[in-house]
Amino acid sequence: MNRVISPQAWKLIAKTLGVDEACLRAVAVVESSGSGFMRSPSQLPKILFEGHVFHRQTKGRFGASHPGLSYPRWDRTKYSGSVAGEWKRLDAAIALDSVAALKSASWGAFQIMGFNYAMCGFDDVDGFVAAHKDSADAQLAAFARFISRPRFLNALRNRNWEGFAAAYNGPGFAKNRYDTKLANAYARFANPNH
Repeated sequence: MNRVISPQAWKLIAKTLGVDEACLRAVAVVESSGSGFMRSPSQLPKILFEGHVFHRQTKGRFGASHPGLSYPRWDRTKYSGSVAGEWKRLDAAIALDSVAALKSASWGAFQIMGFNYAMCGFDDVDGFVAAHKDSADAQLAAFARFISRPRFLNALRNRNWEGFAAAYNGPGFAKNRYDTKLANAYARFANPNH
């Protein structure tokens, strides 16, 4: 298992998509500090469990019994503060509804939500999760399939950080300065000697 995206994989995906490699690397850095896996010896990918998504996926049926895992609106205070803690939250949600739980976490180097599995080329969320556990290159391949639509590609090709941020992270992107972080990360990769 490769835990770091190989230079060949970056080059191939950049060429295939017609996107500057520095743009792709910038997304990984902003989403996961550039690594899709927890620190060794763990073999698990980085995740973030989103209880508001789990609430939606399960139509709120665990809201009363498990308010720390299922709640109607996004709430930063519910996060555990560590990837290991997020895995504990995810495991607890899996015990309630496995498929809904896997769809309710963001996965790997690019933090793609599990409910996007079909847009990443998978028949089910289990295949999507297996790929994210398999290797960093598999995470990159899933990301490449996910962003292979015009609203993502056109924004990346034109380095339209605001447009990409809105498409990738939704309308609340500005609150976290996602577009500015992407632009700064891109500048570091595009001009490594500056």
